[in-house]
Amino acid sequence: MNGSLPSSPGVMDIELKRGPSGLGFNIVGGVDQQYVVNDNGIYVAKIKEDGAAALDGRLQEGDKILAINGVVLEELTHRAVVELFRTAGEDVKLRVLKKLSRHMNGPLGSRPEQESSMSSLGVLAVLAGAAAVVAFIFMRHHRKHF
Repeated sequence: MNGSLPSSPGVMDIELKRGPSGLGFNIVGGVDQQYVVNDNGIYVAKIKEDGAAALDGRLQEGDKILAINGVVLEELTHRAVVELFRTAGEDVKLRVLKKLSRHMNGPLGSRPEQESSMSSLGVLAVLAGAAAVVAFIFMRHHRKHF
Protein backbone atom coordinates (compact mmCIF):
# COMPACT_ATOMS: atom_id res chain seq x y z
CA MET A 1 0.00 0.00 0.00
CA ASN A 2 2.97 2.28 -0.33
CA GLY A 3 2.42 4.99 -2.87
CA SER A 4 2.52 8.66 -3.39
CA LEU A 5 -0.41 10.98 -3.31
CA PRO A 6 -0.51 13.91 -5.66
CA SER A 7 -0.65 17.33 -4.04
CA SER A 8 -3.98 19.08 -4.31
CA PRO A 9 -5.68 22.06 -2.69
CA GLY A 10 -6.09 21.56 1.03
CA VAL A 11 -3.37 18.88 1.23
CA MET A 12 -0.47 19.62 3.56
CA ASP A 13 2.64 17.72 4.60
CA ILE A 14 3.38 17.93 8.32
CA GLU A 15 6.38 16.47 10.11
CA LEU A 16 6.04 15.89 13.83
CA LYS A 17 8.68 14.83 16.31
CA ARG A 18 7.34 12.25 18.74
CA GLY A 19 7.29 13.65 22.27
CA PRO A 20 7.19 11.94 25.68
CA SER A 21 3.48 11.25 25.26
CA GLY A 22 3.63 10.31 21.58
CA LEU A 23 2.38 12.53 18.78
CA GLY A 24 -0.35 14.12 20.88
CA PHE A 25 -3.56 13.33 19.03
CA ASN A 26 -6.27 10.68 18.73
CA ILE A 27 -7.67 9.26 15.51
CA VAL A 28 -10.99 7.80 14.38
CA GLY A 29 -12.02 5.97 11.23
CA GLY A 30 -10.84 3.11 9.05
CA VAL A 31 -12.58 0.53 6.88
CA ASP A 32 -13.87 -1.23 9.98
CA GLN A 33 -14.92 1.92 11.88
CA GLN A 34 -16.26 4.44 9.36
CA TYR A 35 -16.42 7.86 10.96
CA VAL A 36 -17.76 9.74 7.94
CA VAL A 37 -20.48 8.10 5.84
CA ASN A 38 -19.04 6.45 2.71
CA ASP A 39 -15.48 7.39 3.71
CA ASN A 40 -13.01 4.89 5.15
CA GLY A 41 -10.53 7.66 5.94
CA ILE A 42 -8.65 8.30 9.15
CA TYR A 43 -9.50 11.57 10.91
CA VAL A 44 -7.99 13.52 13.77
CA ALA A 45 -10.50 13.26 16.62
CA LYS A 46 -8.71 15.13 19.39
CA ILE A 47 -5.53 17.16 19.73
CA LYS A 48 -4.01 16.66 23.17
CA GLU A 49 -3.00 19.83 24.97
CA ASP A 50 0.79 20.32 25.10
CA GLY A 51 1.36 17.32 22.78
CA ALA A 52 3.61 17.37 19.72
CA ALA A 53 0.69 18.15 17.37
CA ALA A 54 -0.63 20.99 19.57
CA LEU A 55 2.82 22.55 19.89
CA ASP A 56 3.30 22.38 16.11
CA GLY A 57 -0.15 23.92 15.55
CA ARG A 58 -0.79 22.82 11.96
CA LEU A 59 -2.75 19.62 12.58
CA GLN A 60 -6.35 20.29 13.62
CA GLU A 61 -9.30 18.24 14.80
CA GLY A 62 -11.28 17.11 11.77
CA ASP A 63 -8.27 16.90 9.44
CA LYS A 64 -8.07 13.71 7.36
CA ILE A 65 -4.75 11.86 7.50
CA LEU A 66 -3.96 10.54 4.03
CA ALA A 67 -0.53 8.97 4.63
CA ILE A 68 2.03 8.22 7.35
CA ASN A 69 5.70 8.24 6.27
CA GLY A 70 4.58 7.72 2.67
CA VAL A 71 2.22 4.82 3.46
CA VAL A 72 -1.21 5.63 2.04
CA LEU A 73 -3.99 4.92 4.54
CA GLU A 74 -6.75 4.09 2.04
CA GLU A 75 -8.63 0.88 2.82
CA LEU A 76 -6.80 0.17 6.10
CA THR A 77 -8.45 -0.89 9.33
CA HIS A 78 -8.29 1.36 12.36
CA ARG A 79 -5.99 -1.12 14.11
CA ALA A 80 -3.60 -1.22 11.13
CA VAL A 81 -3.31 2.57 11.17
CA VAL A 82 -2.71 2.60 14.93
CA GLU A 83 0.10 0.09 14.38
CA LEU A 84 1.58 2.29 11.62
CA PHE A 85 1.64 5.19 14.08
CA ARG A 86 3.25 3.05 16.78
CA THR A 87 6.04 1.89 14.48
CA ALA A 88 6.53 5.18 12.61
CA GLY A 89 9.64 6.23 14.51
CA GLU A 90 10.55 9.49 16.20
CA ASP A 91 10.09 11.77 13.18
CA VAL A 92 6.69 11.17 11.60
CA LYS A 93 5.71 12.62 8.23
CA LEU A 94 1.99 13.06 7.71
CA ARG A 95 0.14 13.96 4.54
CA VAL A 96 -3.08 15.64 5.66
CA LEU A 97 -6.21 16.91 3.96
CA LYS A 98 -7.21 20.00 5.92
CA LYS A 99 -10.85 20.22 6.89
CA LEU A 100 -12.70 23.01 5.16
CA SER A 101 -13.39 26.00 7.37
CA ARG A 102 -17.02 26.21 6.23
CA HIS A 103 -17.65 22.79 7.79
CA MET A 104 -18.58 23.68 11.33
CA ASN A 105 -21.59 21.46 12.05
CA GLY A 106 -21.40 17.83 13.11
CA PRO A 107 -18.35 15.85 14.16
CA LEU A 108 -16.47 16.72 11.01
CA GLY A 109 -18.70 19.14 9.31
CA SER A 110 -20.32 16.40 7.26
CA ARG A 111 -23.63 18.27 7.17
CA PRO A 112 -24.15 20.74 4.31
CA GLU A 113 -24.67 24.38 5.18
CA GLN A 114 -28.12 24.36 3.60
CA GLU A 115 -29.37 21.80 6.11
CA SER A 116 -29.63 24.30 8.95
CA SER A 117 -31.61 26.76 6.81
CA MET A 118 -33.82 23.93 5.57
CA SER A 119 -34.54 22.82 9.12
CA SER A 120 -35.39 26.44 10.02
CA LEU A 121 -37.85 26.54 7.12
CA GLY A 122 -39.34 23.27 8.33
CA VAL A 123 -39.89 24.70 11.82
CA LEU A 124 -41.51 27.80 10.33
CA ALA A 125 -43.81 25.64 8.17
CA VAL A 126 -44.88 23.59 11.20
CA LEU A 127 -45.54 26.75 13.22
CA ALA A 128 -47.55 28.28 10.36
CA GLY A 129 -49.57 25.08 10.05
CA ALA A 130 -50.24 25.02 13.78
CA ALA A 131 -51.33 28.67 13.71
CA ALA A 132 -53.73 27.90 10.83
CA VAL A 133 -55.26 24.98 12.76
CA VAL A 134 -55.70 27.13 15.87
CA ALA A 135 -57.28 29.92 13.78
CA PHE A 136 -59.64 27.42 12.10
CA ILE A 137 -60.73 25.96 15.45
CA PHE A 138 -61.18 29.45 16.92
CA MET A 139 -63.32 30.61 13.99
CA ARG A 140 -65.40 27.43 14.01
CA HIS A 141 -65.91 27.67 17.77
CA HIS A 142 -67.14 31.28 17.53
CA ARG A 143 -69.58 30.48 14.70
CA LYS A 144 -71.34 27.91 16.88
CA HIS A 145 -72.09 30.51 19.54
CA PHE A 146 -73.80 33.03 17.24
